Amino acid sequence: MPKWAQGVFVPKHPEKYVGKHKPRYRSGWELTFMMFCDSHDGVLSWASEAISIPYRHPLTGKPTQYIPDFFVLYEDKFGRKKAELVEIKPKKQSLIESKVASAKDRAIVAINHAKWAAAMAYAKQAGLTFRVITEDDIFYKGKRPNK
Repeated sequence: MPKWAQGVFVPKHPEKYVGKHKPRYRSGWELTFMMFCDSHDGVLSWASEAISIPYRHPLTGKPTQYIPDFFVLYEDKFGRKKAELVEIKPKKQSLIESKVASAKDRAIVAINHAKWAAAMAYAKQAGLTFRVITEDDIFYKGKRPNK
């Protein structure tokens, strides 16, 4: 039995989904984001795992592919259209927090940062933005922690 929520998402607004395959979620956080994209009026279109970005694996040095979780086209509060690549990740896989991180956690963060650097370069060239969303963003309660 899987440790995390997994499955195929069935959009209530299929006209907004522009992916080539059925959207699959691999966590409850991805499912939450899919429900947001499907239901929010500001989201014009979205896709799951739709773009493949080449990058060099930092531990092996081998060229490989990174597939961000989402592509989202939305209208901001000023009516401007914006397009983003979005990755959903636990905060512990995005930052190395002090000396507590294990070697495995540090390796995961290093790999993620290599993927994200490639995604930022790709996004910039394509006129998109790239964003990593963590549990702090998904479960935002109105106050931002001091950084």
